[in-house]
Amino acid sequence: MIYEETKTTKMQNIILENRNKLHLSGVLDVLNFDEEIVTVETELGILIVKGSDLRLNKFNLENSELSIDGEVNSMTYDDRSNSSKRGEGLFTKIFK
Repeated sequence: MIYEETKTTKMQNIILENRNKLHLSGVLDVLNFDEEIVTVETELGILIVKGSDLRLNKFNLENSELSIDGEVNSMTYDDRSNSSKRGEGLFTKIFK
């Protein structure tokens, strides 16, 4: 028997325009959001975006894309959350 190893390449692009428009690809789910913190599950781990007046502009789960408007102060990957998934995210629960 021949076994073929299939590798799926995980990709993510982050584009930040003038610290007030953030475009993300490789988005799996939005776990939590408010005006100061947006927590996003991506193909590369949990991404925490902090800022002020943050708003979800566009979220396309089929294309794995998310756009956030507002002042972005920091973006951090939380590796601890990636190893133990917290469960289903907000949008997954809403759109079931």
